[in-house]
Amino acid sequence: MKKDAFYLPQGMIYLDGNSLGPMPVNAASRVQHTVNDEWKNLLITGWNKAGWYHQPRVLGDRLAPLIGATEGTVVIGDTLSIKVYQALAASLQMRPKRHVILSDTGNFPTDLYMAEGLIKSFDRGDSPTLELKVVEPESIADHLDESVAVMMLTHVDYRTGRMHDMAELTRKAHDKGVVALWDLAHSAGALPVHLTECKAEFAVGCTYKYLNAGPGSPAFIYVRPDIADSAEPALSGWMGHSNPFAFDRHYQAAPAIERMRIGTPPVLQMAALDAALDVWDDVSIVDVRSKSIELTELFIDEVERRCPELTLHSPRDAAQRGSQVSFTFDEGYAVIQALIAEGVIGDFRAPDVLRFGFTPLYIDNDDVLKAATILEKIMANRSWDQPAYKQRSAVT
Repeated sequence: MKKDAFYLPQGMIYLDGNSLGPMPVNAASRVQHTVNDEWKNLLITGWNKAGWYHQPRVLGDRLAPLIGATEGTVVIGDTLSIKVYQALAASLQMRPKRHVILSDTGNFPTDLYMAEGLIKSFDRGDSPTLELKVVEPESIADHLDESVAVMMLTHVDYRTGRMHDMAELTRKAHDKGVVALWDLAHSAGALPVHLTECKAEFAVGCTYKYLNAGPGSPAFIYVRPDIADSAEPALSGWMGHSNPFAFDRHYQAAPAIERMRIGTPPVLQMAALDAALDVWDDVSIVDVRSKSIELTELFIDEVERRCPELTLHSPRDAAQRGSQVSFTFDEGYAVIQALIAEGVIGDFRAPDVLRFGFTPLYIDNDDVLKAATILEKIMANRSWDQPAYKQRSAVT
């Protein structure tokens, strides 16, 4: 679709865009412009003259269509963990008489860590103790009741690629008076999301995976417009103040989505995100999803035929799967290292998951077939069974 819009090393088959997307060709020049023409020459005046101050909202509006949101409902900034905390705290404030945060075992661990930390900070002994309830993904609906304040779920499971039915679970949550909070880290830029239609209160996500904005690029947060003026930001930073340059001693939240800003935005990373979003100007997310299904189906068929030692860990039904495919194998880490040595980049998730992401913007059928052929060779020759491939690095 857009392979020439990205830098990919010669001969590499990159199946890890679900962890970190490759660099768009225009990203370097955009960042260099920000450094050389704006920061270098404008200095502090760049906040006004180059529009740095308003970029979190401008980029939020550019990103919004990719997640089915409307203008003025998304803002960029901070990290995904911080945005999870912010949205979760706001959700709990909306249901003060309820005490359960409901999540599942497929949620990304940092989301659960943030919930645990938030619970500790909320516990003052003079109100019902908050509880994080973690259940199997298939049983979420069965645990929705009047004790649950917020349902906090990752739309696409980071290990298996299993995808929740966002619309159905949000509807069931609302039937019980539960706030719906969705993590779109493995959805945004990979498949159609319909936040406005499903009426979820909050959503968060990152921009360095399928949106290709680079390592450490800022996160985003969505707030449903009818609650945007009443949602409590919890992390009340000066950029979310109604008049930050009045330097008032006391916080007064800005109107609507602007109140979800916290600290000074990362200007250089926002330049990279701005460049990355250019790729989507003439690309349909519906077409991306259609091609993604074709690629993942092809990969599953080829790997199961060629590598019977590997067990499919993702849903077989493409309608229940995101844009990734996972297999399990006891020596999965070593297999991934052997693949990387052969120029096929996937990644590993403990304890035994080989994970592969499929981004039609730069992956095609030939790439899939070549990757399956190389994987078959590695498994047939047991070339993964070398000490060097079993030495764990800090990042897997």
